Amino acid sequence: MTPSVESPASVRHEFPGFDGGPWVADIAGPSRAPTVLLLHGGGQTRHAWGGTALAMAQAGWRSVALDLPGHGESAWSAQGDYRIETMSRDMARFCQALGSPLALVGASLGGMISMAMSARSDAPAIAALALVDIAPRVEAKGVDRIVEFMRAHPEGFATLEDAARHIAHYRGRPVTTHPRGLQKNLRLNPAGRWTWHWDQRLMNDENHNHRNDPGFFERALARYAGPLMLVRGGRSDVISPAGAKQFRQTFPQARFVALPGAGHMVAGDANDAFTATLIDFLREVMPPAPPEPSTTSSAAKGERAP
Repeated sequence: MTPSVESPASVRHEFPGFDGGPWVADIAGPSRAPTVLLLHGGGQTRHAWGGTALAMAQAGWRSVALDLPGHGESAWSAQGDYRIETMSRDMARFCQALGSPLALVGASLGGMISMAMSARSDAPAIAALALVDIAPRVEAKGVDRIVEFMRAHPEGFATLEDAARHIAHYRGRPVTTHPRGLQKNLRLNPAGRWTWHWDQRLMNDENHNHRNDPGFFERALARYAGPLMLVRGGRSDVISPAGAKQFRQTFPQARFVALPGAGHMVAGDANDAFTATLIDFLREVMPPAPPEPSTTSSAAKGERAP
């Protein structure tokens, strides 16, 4: 593990030993606190969580925001193998190193990996599972729109502003932040064009064998007996109201929350509301570490500071 400080609140870690090289995560919060692993959606990076990771750390959990394999700074598979069963196998091994208790928060592709991993015998115990606008059964039109977005512009963009317009068209709303922030999601190639910070082989047909198989995910999730929550974006075209109703009928023990102002990219569209929802859920099912006593109060009592 090779740490290097990113900011006063988070530390960048490299986890070696995976196909193609290390996986990279930002880690924040008390080292001995219960861990919340944040797994972003396809085509995103660990930065997609906005302020959620730091808010979780400030609330007393240890947050781990991971770049999925083939994304961001994490290794790209030497063989281009991004099948769900492969990624869930490697994720189970990754989670073994994080310790327990452990909660998973998975958005879109990250949620698919989480569902598949929850059924694996080699996975560690999962104290809580939050699915972010993803479920075993999804809307084909919404998924097709994501695929179309990710497969478009394989040659990249001439400017960051062009990339921002492409994102805005998908989200149905303008990008309000400065396009310079997109440098976390794109890289400048030798030809001087901005290309996505993920391996385009993710979209190969052979990597989609289980992604369109609702029965596979329903069987996997049925084997998970812990606390479960589905957070749906109120404007989502991936999880419809009817799909959410079906999920609640299939998994009646699950908590369900709809965030009216959000689309499929829930954390990006309504980060504050999403973060509050997640904190409320985890406080109930996997409480954070208690605050550490301050050095000042301990010294005032003549005690040795921890």
